[in-house]
Amino acid sequence: MLVFFEQIVAEEDPEEGLLCCKIGVKNLQDVAQSTIKLYPGERIDDLMFNGLKIIQSREVFSFSIDAVLLAEFAAIPKRGRVLDLCTGNGVIPLLLSEKTNGTIDAVEIQPRLADMAKRSVALNGLEDRIRIIEGDLRHYVKKAGYGVYDAVTVNPPYMPVTGGDVNGSEYYAIARHELYCTLEDVVEACARLVKPGGKVTMIHRPSRFLDIMDSLRRWKLEPKRVRFVHHHAKAEATMVLIEALRDGRPDLKLLPPLFVEERNPTAI
Repeated sequence: MLVFFEQIVAEEDPEEGLLCCKIGVKNLQDVAQSTIKLYPGERIDDLMFNGLKIIQSREVFSFSIDAVLLAEFAAIPKRGRVLDLCTGNGVIPLLLSEKTNGTIDAVEIQPRLADMAKRSVALNGLEDRIRIIEGDLRHYVKKAGYGVYDAVTVNPPYMPVTGGDVNGSEYYAIARHELYCTLEDVVEACARLVKPGGKVTMIHRPSRFLDIMDSLRRWKLEPKRVRFVHHHAKAEATMVLIEALRDGRPDLKLLPPLFVEERNPTAI
C-alpha cells in the first residue's frame, strides 16, 4: 500500500482537551479524511520508511534504535500470523507490516501506550492488518490459544528489579524494568504462543546473554542466529539479537557483529 500524508493540522478539542490532527490520506483504492487525536506532549514522527508515521511522546514513550534493529533482524513469513510482545507505541508492527502480507497482533500492558499504538495504526490506515491488544503477555495465551503464531518478536524490559534505581517515569520504568514480567515470563509466553517450527526473535542486553540462552532452551526454543550490536568497531556490544526456533535442532550461527554507525537506516 502506498500512503501519502498531505497535511497535519493541530487543532484544540475543547471538550476533550486533546489536539486534533486532520490528516489527508491517499492510497491506491481511495482518498479519505481521517482524524487522529493527540494528547498534549505527543507528536507525529516520520519513520522515514515508505511513508510510515508514528505517534510519540518524550514524557510517555518514544522508541529507540533497538526496536528498529529487531524489525530488521526478524525473519518474518510473507503470510501467516505474526505477534509482537511488549509493543510499546507499536513501532515494530508498523515496520514489520512492510515485510509481510500476513496479520500482526501486538500486545502492550500499559493502557496509554496501547492507545498510542492503536492511533498510530489508524494514522497509517493499517487497521485491517495490525491489531493492538492491551493485555498482560503472561496471560495472553489464554485468549489467543497455544501455538497459533508463525513468528513472534519481542523487545522486552532489559533490567531486573534489584532494589536499585528505577526510571522516574512510570511509563519508561515499566518498559525498561522487569516490573510486570521477567525474562523467564517473556520466554515462556513466546514458547506457548509460537507454532512448532515457528521463529521467536528477541533483542536484549549482552549482560543477560547466558540467562537468555538457558531460558530459551528450557522452553524448547533452540537458538539459531545470534548477532551482537556495537556502536562502532572498537566499542563493546550494547545489544544482542537472537532468533530461536520452536522445537528446532541445535545449529547456532554467530553472525558478524553489527556496527550501528555503519548501518543503513532505511534498510528493512
